[in-house]
Amino acid sequence: MDFTKSLSIAAAGLKAQSGRMRIIAENIANADSAPATPTGEPYRRKIPTFTSHVDRETGASLVEAGRVRRDAAAFRTKYDPGNPVADARGEVRMPNVNALIENMDMREAQRSYEANLNMVTATRKMISRTLEILK
Repeated sequence: MDFTKSLSIAAAGLKAQSGRMRIIAENIANADSAPATPTGEPYRRKIPTFTSHVDRETGASLVEAGRVRRDAAAFRTKYDPGNPVADARGEVRMPNVNALIENMDMREAQRSYEANLNMVTATRKMISRTLEILK
């Protein structure tokens, strides 16, 4: 594998994981947001997807962020009769975001990002070492 191909693969991975972390951060930020109106729908968790394609220039198989899907899971309910958006039973529909799952997804995305970053660093070291040998 040549250095250009290695860097292309790692850069695509960095970009994909960065997008994934942005979506997870949005989910975490909206985990406790109630709907604006009693009949309104709360925030629905977003799920990042990935696609792969072959780069024509390098021949490398690259990953990229795909469509963002909405989680079809049921909304949580919270008993809060004083809330203006509560229904007749005093329950408020809350987002279907589980903070524990989002934190674990974030940790996984961070580790994948770090692995791609380490690949860039290793490739740079190999390039540097190759240039030293050629001197």
